[in-house]
Amino acid sequence: MRRREFVGALAAAPLVLAPRRAAAAGDPVAATAHGRVRGLTEDGALVFRGVRYGADTATTRFRRAVPPATWSGVADATSYGPAAPQTRAKEPTSEDCLFLNVWTPALDGARRPVMVYLHGGAHAHGSGSDPLYDGGNLVRRGDVVVVTLNHRLAGMGYCYLAQLGGPAESGNVGNLDIVLALQWVRDNIAAFGGDPRCVMLFGQSGGGGKAITLMAMPEARPLIHRVATMSGQHVTAAGPNNATRRARAFMAAAGVSDYAALASLPIERLVEAMANTDPLEGKGEISFVSTLDHGALPRHPFVPDAPQEAAHIPLIVGNTHDETGAWLRAQLLAGDTTWDNLPDRLMGQMVKDLAPDHVIRQYRAFYPDRSPAQILLAASTAGRSWPGHLLQAEARARIGAPTWMYQLDWPSPEDGGVLGAYHTLDIPLVFDNTARAGQQTGNGPAARALAAHMADSFIAFARTGDPNTAALPAWPAYDLDRRGTMIFDTTCRIENDPRREERLLFAVAPYIKPGG
Repeated sequence: MRRREFVGALAAAPLVLAPRRAAAAGDPVAATAHGRVRGLTEDGALVFRGVRYGADTATTRFRRAVPPATWSGVADATSYGPAAPQTRAKEPTSEDCLFLNVWTPALDGARRPVMVYLHGGAHAHGSGSDPLYDGGNLVRRGDVVVVTLNHRLAGMGYCYLAQLGGPAESGNVGNLDIVLALQWVRDNIAAFGGDPRCVMLFGQSGGGGKAITLMAMPEARPLIHRVATMSGQHVTAAGPNNATRRARAFMAAAGVSDYAALASLPIERLVEAMANTDPLEGKGEISFVSTLDHGALPRHPFVPDAPQEAAHIPLIVGNTHDETGAWLRAQLLAGDTTWDNLPDRLMGQMVKDLAPDHVIRQYRAFYPDRSPAQILLAASTAGRSWPGHLLQAEARARIGAPTWMYQLDWPSPEDGGVLGAYHTLDIPLVFDNTARAGQQTGNGPAARALAAHMADSFIAFARTGDPNTAALPAWPAYDLDRRGTMIFDTTCRIENDPRREERLLFAVAPYIKPGG
């Protein structure tokens, strides 16, 4: 079962992109390989928004993007660039979307660690412009450089057309956009005070899944030196046959029958076609994902094993204790889950074909004091989201690759805590942006203290490849003997093999397969 990404918490209100402003004396100006850019100073951090890293993709539809042309003068970099074309857009979009954003303490030769963040929203939605991704607090806190970016999404970034007359790389051009951005970092980040030899790639949800996939891409591996995934459980790559079925459905929805006609359609028509029902799942939008094309992506990221070629890259694998609180929000807030309707509410929430009645009996034995709603939250998370995280950590442990596992147990104070530690809750904590998070975390003492721990741990990982800090208990690398996991909570602690009974019930023997 394909797991849908939760984007509601990040897309509850439209983003308003600030208008570009006139230059002011003292604005920071940085030189890139393509031309100079002018940014802003905000609370002591230098910020460059909307820096072009690729040319307009309207000229390279379904093909590999190219670097931008050089420019003369000083380009304005004071406001975000447009997001990639997508359904349910919350901000301006354009095929001319290859822009990134940089936060830095100074334009000097300090060679700071670089933290490159990939936004969530599956392979279909989002951008690097969300206020929760503002890198200013990480910069001020840890003397690092932070980068966020936009790249092509959905049918424009992941429609595999190689069997229909299109380019061989078409099923992965969204990931290849990220590679182009990482090449920009390699070639330009020193001018922004960053170290191109110390680049951490991290991402939440779909962004975490893309980060994991990039570890299996030969072009990307030399450009990244650490990776961290936050609820990046989706590690599936579509096989070429299933990817072609989706491409045919895309063409049919767009009203064309060949690649040339598809490539020449207005972008509005293509966005409408992306909203068509997925031909494999029979529901939702067409589910475009990375494609196992045996070229740009020559192997599945984790099946049958973790790539030995990426074993040298340190990895953090993280999840939230109650991921599905995001998807089950309406049911949990209604407070009407009973033992009678619990089986129906669990149906379709699990990656393995386990009967809901069997799962409920097991959970009542594991946790005899829990209510039906609490069991719904726990069983759906363990059955739907958690196994993907375990698959990553255990596959890496089998090849001796340095890997650390965390679980966020601290529940959101929102609505009395009934949603638990749900999907997306770790974003404002890792970015130390609890003041921006509204009702996700609040900005109380507990939220601020936990944000300090999580932000400092990610900063340490960016700097050294090890997430340990003096303020946390010693965090061991994940192994199959202890399964040591950092529990981020009001009191942070290490638990060996947390939720063992649940892990065994939803055994992670590879259930994620490459597909057709």
